[in-house]
Parts: sequence; C-alpha cells; structure tokens
Amino acid sequence: MENRGQKRMEDVEELPADKRACNSQDSRSSSSGGSSVQSQSQEAANGASSGHETTDADMDTSSSDSPSSHSDGEPDKEEEEEEEEEDYGSCDSDDDDEEGEDPRHKALQDVQWGRSSEDQQKLTSLVTRLSEKVDPSLQLTGLTELCEVLSFCTEDSLSTVMADTLARVLVKLANHESNADIMLLAIRAITYLSDVYPRSVAFLVKHETLPALCQRLQAIEYLDVAEQCLQAFEKISKDEPVACLNAGAIKAVLSYIDFFSTSLQRVAVSTVVNICRKLSSESPSPFMDAVPILCNLLQYEDRQLVESVAICLTKIADQVSESPEMLDQLCSHGLIHQSIHLLNLNGRTTLSQPVYNGVIGLLRNLSSGSILAFRTLYELNIGYRLKEIISTYDISHSVSSTHPNNTCSNQVHEVLKLVIELLPSSPVEDNQLALEKESFLVNQPDLLQQFGADILPVMIQVLKSGANVYVSYGCLSAIHKLTCLSKSADFVDLLKNANILSVLAGILSRKDHHVVVVALQIAEVLLGKYSDDFLNSFIKEGVYFAIEALLNSGQQNQGSADVSEEHVPKETVKCLCQSFERSSSSSSQTCKIEKDSVYILATRIKESFFGPEVFDSQKGLTDVLQNLKHLSAALDDLMTEPIDAHALHDEKFFSVWSRIMERLNGRESVSTFEFTESGVVKALANYLSNGLHQRKFSKGDPECDSLPFVGNRFEVFTRSLWSDGEATSSVLIKKLQNSLSSLENYPIVLSQFLKQRNSFATVPNGRSISYPILRVRFVKAEGETCLRDYSQDLVTVDPLCFLDAVDQYMWPKVQLEPLDSVEEKDQAMECPSSQLQSTSISCLGESSTHMEIDSPNASQLQGSQEEDQEQLPDSGEENTSSSEEEDALPEEDALPRLLFRLEGLELDRSLTVYQAILLHKLKSASETTNDSKLSGSHTITYERAPQLAESDENLFPLGSMDNDEYHPFLSFLFAQRLDLRHKATNPPAYDILFLLKSLEGMNRFLFHLICHERINAFGEGRLQNLDDLRVQVRPVPYAEFVSSKLTEKLEQQLRDSFAVSTCGLPPWFNDLMGSCPFLFSFEVKTKYFRLAAFGSQKVHHQPQHLSSEGRPVTGSLPRKKFLACRENILESASKMMELHGNQKVVIEVEYSEEVGTGLGPTLEFYTLVSRAFQNPDLGMWRCDRSSFVGKPKEDSGFLVAPSGLFPRPWSDASAAFPDVLQKFVLLGTVVAKALHDGRVLDLPFSKAFYKLILGQELSSFDIHFVDPELCKTLVELQALARRNKVFSESQSDARAAKCDLSFRGTKIEDLCVEFALPGYSDYDLAPHSSTDMVNLDNLEEFIKAIVNATVCNGIQKQVEAFRSGFNKVFPIEHLGIFNEEELETLLCGERDLFNMNEVLDHVKFDHGYTSSSPPVENLLEILHEFDKEQQRAFLQFHGSDSSETDLPSVMTCANYLKLPPYSSKEKMKEKLIYAITEGQCSFHLS
Repeated sequence: MENRGQKRMEDVEELPADKRACNSQDSRSSSSGGSSVQSQSQEAANGASSGHETTDADMDTSSSDSPSSHSDGEPDKEEEEEEEEEDYGSCDSDDDDEEGEDPRHKALQDVQWGRSSEDQQKLTSLVTRLSEKVDPSLQLTGLTELCEVLSFCTEDSLSTVMADTLARVLVKLANHESNADIMLLAIRAITYLSDVYPRSVAFLVKHETLPALCQRLQAIEYLDVAEQCLQAFEKISKDEPVACLNAGAIKAVLSYIDFFSTSLQRVAVSTVVNICRKLSSESPSPFMDAVPILCNLLQYEDRQLVESVAICLTKIADQVSESPEMLDQLCSHGLIHQSIHLLNLNGRTTLSQPVYNGVIGLLRNLSSGSILAFRTLYELNIGYRLKEIISTYDISHSVSSTHPNNTCSNQVHEVLKLVIELLPSSPVEDNQLALEKESFLVNQPDLLQQFGADILPVMIQVLKSGANVYVSYGCLSAIHKLTCLSKSADFVDLLKNANILSVLAGILSRKDHHVVVVALQIAEVLLGKYSDDFLNSFIKEGVYFAIEALLNSGQQNQGSADVSEEHVPKETVKCLCQSFERSSSSSSQTCKIEKDSVYILATRIKESFFGPEVFDSQKGLTDVLQNLKHLSAALDDLMTEPIDAHALHDEKFFSVWSRIMERLNGRESVSTFEFTESGVVKALANYLSNGLHQRKFSKGDPECDSLPFVGNRFEVFTRSLWSDGEATSSVLIKKLQNSLSSLENYPIVLSQFLKQRNSFATVPNGRSISYPILRVRFVKAEGETCLRDYSQDLVTVDPLCFLDAVDQYMWPKVQLEPLDSVEEKDQAMECPSSQLQSTSISCLGESSTHMEIDSPNASQLQGSQEEDQEQLPDSGEENTSSSEEEDALPEEDALPRLLFRLEGLELDRSLTVYQAILLHKLKSASETTNDSKLSGSHTITYERAPQLAESDENLFPLGSMDNDEYHPFLSFLFAQRLDLRHKATNPPAYDILFLLKSLEGMNRFLFHLICHERINAFGEGRLQNLDDLRVQVRPVPYAEFVSSKLTEKLEQQLRDSFAVSTCGLPPWFNDLMGSCPFLFSFEVKTKYFRLAAFGSQKVHHQPQHLSSEGRPVTGSLPRKKFLACRENILESASKMMELHGNQKVVIEVEYSEEVGTGLGPTLEFYTLVSRAFQNPDLGMWRCDRSSFVGKPKEDSGFLVAPSGLFPRPWSDASAAFPDVLQKFVLLGTVVAKALHDGRVLDLPFSKAFYKLILGQELSSFDIHFVDPELCKTLVELQALARRNKVFSESQSDARAAKCDLSFRGTKIEDLCVEFALPGYSDYDLAPHSSTDMVNLDNLEEFIKAIVNATVCNGIQKQVEAFRSGFNKVFPIEHLGIFNEEELETLLCGERDLFNMNEVLDHVKFDHGYTSSSPPVENLLEILHEFDKEQQRAFLQFHGSDSSETDLPSVMTCANYLKLPPYSSKEKMKEKLIYAITEGQCSFHLS
C-alpha cells in the first residue's frame, strides 16, 4: 500500500479526451489533450521572461485547483485582502464610467455580452435535448458539447434557474448505470458547473448529487469515473463542506485512495481538508472513521499530500480536544509516532512552516487532553526532538508580526507551548487528568530527568541570545515548572552547568515585570529546594544584588506599562502572562500578576534566605572580586607613569595583565558579575587608549601626540595575548560578550500604526508619503527674542527627514532679520523643495546610512499586520539620479541656525525626527516597546542656535601620523568609533564596546602588529636571526566577536513594518553598525546593507528555509532584457552598464542566436564576464612570478592568482594605462550591479584588494596577502634597515661593530639589487633610476619605494577608477560594515560548493520522484563523488542540445533538473558528466 502512495504520477494526457480525469482549469485552458506538454516546451524557451520569482509556481505540477498547498485559512485571507484592495482602488472608475468609457473597453464588453448570450442559447438547447429520452449516442454528443460550453463560458452565461435545471438533469445522467461514458461526462459537467458557477453547488446538493458520487467511489466499476468523482467532490466541498460530511464523502474519497495516482490522491485529501474546516462535534463518527487511513497516509513521501493530511488531523484534534476518549482514539492509530517522525529535521518529507507548526500544535492538543499521548511523548523522548527544533531554528523569526501574541504560526512559540504542556502544574484535586500526569512523572523520574537534560540547556541559550520578551517569558515559565517538578541531584548539576543564576541576574535587570516575576519565582524555588548548593552562587553571580536593586527601587517600577495595557488599535492582544495558556479567557487583557508582585517576591526571598545571620551585605564581596579590584587599581596606577617610558610600561603591564589572565583562567571561575564590577574593563580601556576613547579630538589637539605611544601599548597587548602563536584572548572576549549581554539595554521599537494608505507631510517640503506622519507643534522657546512665533498650530512632519531639513523649513518662517545676502535668499526660496523629492526620500546620516525609498514600493511599510498594500501610482521615474540625492541634502557647509528641544532636552541633529523623538521617549520605556507614544502630538521648542565653528570632532586626525606604522590600525580603531552619547547613557557598556572593538582590530591587524614588533626586536638586537621574523599566529575566529543578543535584536527590528530605511531604525542600530559591525552576524548585516543601499523592497524577511531560492529577492523592481554577444562579452558588459548600470532595474540577459532567457543566461553572463576580466592580456592584475622569476600561470585564457587578484602597478606615462583605467571603471560597475541584482561573480580578489574596496589603508605588511614571498623579503630588509638605524643613533662603535647587517650572510651592496620594482621593470621608482644600486644607506628608501609602488601610488588610480564605477550604481561606503571575508562571500558566494548534508533541504521533488527514489539517491551519491571542477560544471549546467533523448537537461530559470530514470548509477554518472561538459555555453530547448 505504501508503494502505491509513492508511485509516479500518471500523465493525464495518455487517456482519451473524453475519458480523462481532468480538472476544470486544465480543460478550460485548452480542449486539446497535449496542452500541458506544449506549455512545458514553451516554458523551457522563454518561461523565465516573467521573472524568476514566478517559476516555482509554474513548475508546480500539483493539483492547482486544490487548496491543500496552502495553510489553513490563508487562501480566504488573501482573497479578502485582494477584494479590499480592489474596493479601495475603484473610487475613480465610477466617475470614469459616467464621463465616458474607452471605446476599446466598450467593444470588448459587447463581445463578451454577445458570447454570454450565445452560451445561454446553447445551454438552453442542450438542457432540452438532454432532458428528453433519446438515443445514448445523442446523449453522449450532447454531454460532450455541454462540457465544451461549460469549460469556456463565464459566470454571466448562467442563471440560478439554468443551474437548477442543469443540476437536476446531470444528476440523473450521473446515475446512468448502463453507460459508463454517459456517467463520466455527466460527472465532468457537474465538476465544470460547480467551478464556473459556485452558486450551483447548492442545487447539486439539493438534487442528491453527493450520494451518487459516493456510490461511484465506494464501489468502483470504472476507474476514470471514480477519478472524475474525486474532482467533482473537491469542487463541491469548497462550498458545501457540511453536506459532504453528512453524505459520507470523507470515507468515500479515502476508501480506495491507494489505487489512484499521486495527483489524484492530492485531490482526494484536498476534499477532506475542505470538509474538515467545518467539522461538527455532534456527530464525530464520519471523520473519526477516517483517522486510520489518514494516519497511514502520513507515511507517504509526497509533500503536498502529507501536508494536507496533517491539516486534516490537526482540525480533527481541535474538534475533539475536549474529549479525552476521542483523543486517546486518535493516539491509538499511531498518530503520535507519525507526527514525531514528521518533526524530524532530517526526515524524508519536509513540511512547510505553517504545517510544521500545526503538527507541533497537534501534539500539544493531544498531550493536553490525553494521558496516553502524554505518556507516549515522554517514552518517545520528545525532548530531544524539541531541542533539535529550537537549536536549529532561527530565533529571529520568533515573532512573525509586531503583535506578539498573534503567533499561532510561530515555531518557537508552538514548541514552548508544547514544552509547558508537558510540564504540568500542581494539580487541583478534582482534576483527574492532571493527577495522572503528575503521578506518571513521579513514577518515571528518569524520563523527566532526560526531558530536562534536553530542554534546559537550549532554553538557557535562547534566553542568552536576546529573544524577545514573549519567548523569554515562555522559556522562563518552562524552567520554573521544571525546577518545581524535578527532585534529583542530577538536576542540580544540570542547573549549575547551564549557569542558570547568571541568566537570572540578567533577567532581573529587565523592565518587563512578567519576566521578572517568573525569574524571582525560579530563584525562590532554587533557594527553597537546593539552598546549600546555590546560596553562595547567588552572591557570586550577582543575583542577590539584583534582588536588592529591585527592593531599592521600591514600587516605582512595579507599575511599568504592560504591553497588553498599551493602546493597540483595532485589535485585542492577550496579556503576556496568558500567552501560553491553552484556554482563552473572556477577559484576555486582564493581567494576572498583581501590581506589587515583584516587590513582594523580592522581599520574601531576602527575608527568608538572606537574613543578617546568613549574609552581611557590607562584606558581600567575594575573594575573586576583591582580587580583581586590586588588579584594576594597579592598571589605573600605570596611568601616572610617563607615557614615553616604554620599558617601564611594558614590564609593569605584563606583570599586571598576566595576573589578571591567571585569575580569569584560574580554577575558581570568575562570574560575569564579578568581572563587570571589578573595574578591569574600564581600567584596561583607559590604559590602552591613554584615555582617548572617552574624548573628542581633532587635528592639532595635544592628545594626538600620544597616538604613537597608544599604538605601542596595543602592540605590547597583542604580544601578550598571542605570545605563543595561539590566541589566549578567547577567554577575555567571552567575558566581554557576557558582560555586554548583561549590561546593554538597547530597546527594540515595534510599530503599531493604524493601517493607512497615504499621509501628507507638510514639513519639510509638503508631500504625500506612504507611512504615518508625526504631528508636531513648534513653539518659540521662552526668552527667545531674535525669532518670531510660528503661527501654525499642529503641523505634519515626515518622520524620516533629518532635523537639518526641519531647520531649513522653519528658518524663513521664524527669522526676524531681512535676508540681506543673495545666498540666504536662495537658500530660503529653495527650502520647501530642496529636501525630499516627490518620488523619493533620501536619508544620509553621519554614519553613511544612505537609503532611497521609491514611492511605488514604499507602501510595504504600512501597518504591522499588513504585508501587501496598494502601491502608489508610479510617477514614471525608475531611478532617482545622483543630482536629486544631492539636492535632497542640506548644504554641508551650512551651519545650524535653529536649536530644537523636546521637554527641555536638546534633540540630536544627526538623527531623523523620528529617531530624535524616539531616543528621548525611550529613556523610561520598557525593553521591547511600541511606538504608540509617538502617535500623539509633540511640542518642540526652537531657539536660535549658537554660532559655532565647524568642528572635526570624532574624526581621526589622518594627517597626524602619516609616516607611522601604527597608522592603519589606529585609523581603523578611532575613525569610526562609537558615538559618545552611548557613554552618557551606559558607561560600562561603552567601555566594553571599545575593548571589543580594540580586540577585533588587533585580530584583524594581527599580522601587522606582530611583524612590526619583531622588526623592532630585531633592530634593537633582541632577535638575532632573520628566520625569527617569521610570523605564525592564529587569529581568533570571527564568530567569537558576534553578539548573538544584539544580532537577535536587530533581526527583530528589521522585521518591523517601519524599517523601511535605516532612518526608521532606532539610532543605536545605526551607531553600532557604523562603529562595531563585528557584533552582528553576516546574515543580519546583509539585510541591513540591502536596506541601507537599496531600500525596503530589497530586504527579504522570509526565513531562508521557507524561501524557494537562496539568492536575495529583488522585490518589485522592474526588469530589463539585454541581448549579449558571447564572442565580445566585455563589450556587451560595457554597453549593458552604460544603458542600465545606474538604473533601479534588474537585468536579464539573453544571447544572440539562442532561445534561452531569464535567470540561467543571466548568471552565465556574470560568470563569463568574470572570466573575461581575468584575461592576463588586459594588464589589470599582478602576475604570480614566484620569487620574481617565471611566467604567470594561465588556464584556459584567464589568470590564476594563488593569493587572489590584485591590481598591477602602472606608471601614468604608460600608453596602455588609460585603457586599464576604463576596465577598472567597468569592473566596479559590474561588481556593484551584481550586488544590486543579487548575482554571484567568479572573481577571486585578494584580501588586500577587498580592503581597498572597503576604503582601508594598506601598509607594507598587506603585501603578505598579495605576494607572500615579496612580503617576506621586504620584512627582512625592513628589519635590517631598522637595525642599521638603531645602531646609527646609538653612536656606539663597539656595539655597531658586533651587529650583523648582512642579508643572510651577504652584504646588501653585494646583492646587486637594482633600484627597480621586481617584476615590473617598466615602472619608474622616481627619483631613482633603474641603474641605481641598493645599499645599506638607501635601503629604507628602496623599501618605501617598493611598498609605495605595490600598494599605494602604483595602484591608486586603478582603485579610484574601480570605486568611481561602483558608485554609479550605489555608494560604495555601504560595504563598510563587512570585513574582507564577508565581502568575498557577499560577492562570490560560499567557497564550499556543496554541503551534502544540506542538499536535500533545497531540493523539491516532483513527477513521482521522492527523496528515497533510487535515481535521486544515485544522483546525490554522484554529486558527492564529483571533484570541485565537476561540481562547478554541474552548477553551471545549462542543458544539452544533443540528439540523444536520454541525457539530463535543465531549466535554469527554475533550477529544475529533468533526470531520466536510468537503470544504474554508472549509467547516470556517464550521461550526467557528458551533459554538464558538452552542454555548456549555450541555451536551447530541452
């Protein structure tokens, strides 16, 4: 039976036209039997012209007339939204009808009206003929004509009277026992009728159609008739599910389901899905009898079939959830086992997210009402499965909307509800089921212990990851129940290993009283049951001090606004304390937690467990904390020593720091609380930066003189952390990350705006915007006499405009002085229009957060519950030019003329109006808030701003250390540092962030710092051998610098509906992303980058495992086709970029004399262009000359650079240089366009070139990433030059005589090195000529000339050309948030082509294939056996035009592989290798 469910789908075209089991959509599209084949052929040729995003639907061969492919309730919701949109947009159409219609439209209506009249006449005639008793052959003819008419007519062709008559006649003919053809055509006509005229279904039911169909299915005489009955049932069940249920349709369609093809099995189960939406608990037998069959169907491998069955069983369980007997009956058929099998992440059948969540909810319903289900889940070790789900699921998607309780389709939320259900509370005496559950766990302590061992660590990890308040509350509730139920000693060890107390200390500092109360309850249980084990840890981890802080704050925080108490428009939201309860209360907004619960609980804990006889708070510091405080004071004392006393600083710092690291790595662990309270972080940050990290400085400041000494301190610190080549900084980084997670309080702001179509913002330029406005009253400040009152009352302000724009708007209206200068007059006149244009918003902040929102697409941000909104009319502009963007900004040299204050506090001018008001309002708001506080009116006072000179504060003085080797590192460290406003709001977190940024910078410049230190050591005589200069250090993995908590917070914020630009995010996101981007994961940085660079239409919020493709979506951007020539690919690329490079369009490529178009040819185009740029004849790149000799390696006409592509040096005088520059301009444009369109390039740039792209400086040590051998030689020569300089300055002849200044035993002069660039003799190292020889006196000058030619002036213009080409598409500064490795991944994709463990997750099987089909298993094995080149060839496989019919072929636009069922693995491998090698470089029909 199982094999029947897995058999290959039968092609309906093989049956005669009059016997086919077809659906109405198929037949109405064409009357010929080969329509499906033709459509597939056409799709192969040009199916992708409509865009790659639609191809998944085109390729889906499932029953499209079945709603089973959607989750329950989704189609209805989508239809309602579409109807609502149509109603909203129909305002103008009525007026147009009154004034006059388009003649073409009227002509079309006349044709349709005439056709309807003709169809009515035909139907009347056919009904008359079929009603008469005539010869069967005539009836067959009439039914055939009737089917043809119904398949092409419209609803206007039918009336209720005609439908009633047709239903009566067709039902009679469907019962024609003697002629199967008449029955078949009659039932087919019924199917068409119910589809074209849904109101006819009621008449069909009235005339006893359902019993007739059931009879044909329960006693199958003719298979084609039965198949048509299934099609009819599916149509009828959509409108009359209750009638179908009462008629026994469920049993009828499922009785012989194994005899049908997979496509018809889907139709049968789709009928059951329709019926299950209207189940009745009064008569459960019709659907309960179907449970065994449905449970058996869960074993099948067809995804759509299994999903539909899962929906049915979920609905059935919901219907009988109040009956323990029926729930037990469900479990008795193996439903629990099959459901857990479906939850297996490595299972054969992968479910869509809503259905997957529904299965988890199904298990929760079963365990809630059935002791059998409860026992079975524990016995099957459900905890392990749930641990897998939470561990692998992206917590960032734990809130699907800004209404957090609207999470029925949320995976983590469903898992938490199931976990809480499996941990019963203390039972009430009359609750027999709860008593049985508790008794089971008491008698089976090992099962509970195993469940806790699986669940507790992952719950703790979720809490540490910065999950939102709802998920945090669910995890804490589960942990609380687990601690109450568990009694074993092993559980104590589990709690200690999970470091539960450190988590509780962080939770107690949060502002939501729900999570605080549960955390206090957990603390009380731990102290009550395991006081001896945890009492001292409460002090060490700071839990006691957190409880004291709650008591000291009194009751002022106990009335903090509950999320449920805040105004939520048009929607009732459950209180958080009820979000995980199964029963819905009528008073869902009532909070169960009393106002003073936190204070009462904290008082009880302190009095019960921390009385004076047990604990003295004055002496509560642990020995570890006291020791760290002393070491911190020792670091502070170092600040009193002279800054230029290197030896003294080095010795003392080494001593103090070694003791600190000894303590951190000691046997007695250092808790996060002890680490943060010790002051070590502040002292270390202050010492390393010499206090500069807390100050603003600019060129000419005295502090700049200390920068070289600061660089030396970081060099010493680096040497101490990487003393033996292995990083010892991981412990420090982990402590800093834990401290940051504990101390940071950056809020998440969720928008809950009312649904609205358009708003009109008066300020700054009077324009319509597609998101809500702010209402502001501008009032002149008291005592201000130089400005006039602004007469307006409330004005509407664009929330995403900067305060500078408001300044320009307000100044002409409030100034008293006449406009004397022409410049001021022009500025005032341009004020209303110089800001945001009518079709776009341009937002640029100080941290280069540039963004553009096209108004046709900007409507996506309206309303937190609405994803598909009506788009604004397109103004006809596809692109906003760079000149418009410049006009949208205030003049850079213009000083602020007005100062704005809100409630007496100055607003930050570097922010947007929304961000500035938000920053002010959030000081007392809850940790996760909404913007309802911004929905009212705001009073902003204005006054004349003091005239201050323009300042360069917060800018690193680049000119202060031009010749210093520390300059690249210090420039990186101080140029983009965190805004000092963070220091004012949270000083400890500010110091932690600076230290993390310093450690990440040291890790990034590790080779530079270690090399420089060893060169100095060699020069000073501490190293004697040149081989000692060799650097072998291992950097810290980048993932250790990522803060999972901050990453999670930004993920949640980016999913908010108001995140239409980086201007709409809370300001701390932009500040941290600009200064400390390493804190965020690559995935969330990619989303932020696309939002900042391209706008909201390019941000893809759908979880990756729900996406049909791995590449970024391109939203609703228009598409442009371009015809390319393979023979002149670079010329084609140049023409393409000239036409479309700076336009906001997605380019699709097709090749001359080839039929293919769409995604496949486009990806091939970028691959061909990538290879063309690697042609060594272009003269763009350095060639690997292996110690300056030999020839460049070439392979198939393109360069292979072992260290990656890096520009070769060129002299300005070279005749070929202008052409090279043009190639770099084109390269920059191609790279930017590939990023814009989400395409992947095959350009292996070197790490050093990526640094240049990111705007970083290069030094001599960066040559290591270009030419390692050249760098090694230069480092050795630098060491000799340094030694020569040191001994020359020492003026000690005896010491100089002893030093070895030879290069590996040979004098520099004897090396006969010419003053020329190795490998590029045509490059002029001015002012020397190539005939000059290098000696010890000019060695340092020679080294500088080589470095300058290799990574500075010799390539400067090439890099400038690349950046200028890049900026034609979007500003290259947006890439600054990535490091070199991330930028390579963004541009070129992952290095590992295949991860075989993930291949199945990205494959969709169809046409009878499943994951267990032998051809599929053979294919996966073959791919695993392929080498890298064969894997690349497979990914670039376009399809073969061979005459052999048994070759594999590909539809590249849909990533669709057509794989014949070969008889053996060897045969498949032979054909596949032939196809992927011979089928390249062309696109043809397959």
